[in-house]
Amino acid sequence: MLILQRKPGEELLIGEDISISVVSVEGNRVRLAISAPKTVSILRKELLDAEEANRESTAELAAPVELLSLLGAQNTDAPVTAVQLTPKTPTDKG
Repeated sequence: MLILQRKPGEELLIGEDISISVVSVEGNRVRLAISAPKTVSILRKELLDAEEANRESTAELAAPVELLSLLGAQNTDAPVTAVQLTPKTPTDKG
């Protein structure tokens, strides 16, 4: 890894066709301008990390039958049916 110090307005080159310029430094934030061919992908690392974390979390999803077994369902081979719940109405005891 190469570590450089640059001031606003200074530039560095990567190969012949990629340049990175320091636009400004404000507190702990640095604004960069990157010039590269359209064939070069430029992405922020934290976005790639978040995408990878999302991929890993979706890979860990369990099937509904597995979830039922975790909840203690007795027969996970039985078909799951929908049940409509209706509220109880008070009855007169007169």
